[in-house]
Amino acid sequence: MKKFLGYILSPFATVAFFLALLIFHPIQWVSFRLFGYAAHKRSVDALNLCLLSTAYLLGNTVTFINKQNLPTGRPIIFLANHQSLFDIPPLIWHLRKYHAKFISKIELTTGIPSISYNLKHGGGANIDRKDSRQSIAEIVKLALRMKENKWSAVIFPEGTRSKNGEVKTFQVGGIATILKKCPEALLVPIAIKDSWKMIRYGYYPLNTFTPMTWEVLAPIEPGNAPMEDLVLEAENRIKKALRA
Repeated sequence: MKKFLGYILSPFATVAFFLALLIFHPIQWVSFRLFGYAAHKRSVDALNLCLLSTAYLLGNTVTFINKQNLPTGRPIIFLANHQSLFDIPPLIWHLRKYHAKFISKIELTTGIPSISYNLKHGGGANIDRKDSRQSIAEIVKLALRMKENKWSAVIFPEGTRSKNGEVKTFQVGGIATILKKCPEALLVPIAIKDSWKMIRYGYYPLNTFTPMTWEVLAPIEPGNAPMEDLVLEAENRIKKALRA
């Protein structure tokens, strides 16, 4: 039944999603060109509120839980499991006061209304996965911006999306690079639950009436602990939260 309803409701959600991208592209351009970073960021935040709201057109729900008292004057590395492209809008909106930036594929910086513009001008890192030197250099630049501006970053340490919700092994590389240049950063795991179910049939039909949850877990102080142990701890906390 949910799949059948997806055939009916998916066009409405898809049109609303892309309409938001088209509307906010010139808004971003004007905001950035005339008023700078702060205005551009507010436009991106508003865009992502609209994007996450399209899930409700499918009868789906987005629940974001953050019971942690996280600092706003300190860089944070948010480590999340990755289940779908829809993971991102709720993260940008609900973590907006932390100025969370993303590490993205450089291919996404062209051809996509709103998204490509934000990736070029929003302060994240756009990496070429075929060029390790360029990738490291971009992540280092992000780390330095985090250190200087007290920004945060969202990293998906699995590297690729999980198609069935099972958490893959977390990779250390990008996190270690950021911490090397921004050692004061706090590590904060985020458990994303069931967003994969929204696209379990692909992008048409989208699944309907699916509750999805984003939960911010207790922070981890890096200290002098080995990087592998820190990342494994974050991975295990996320797995535990998803089993609950």
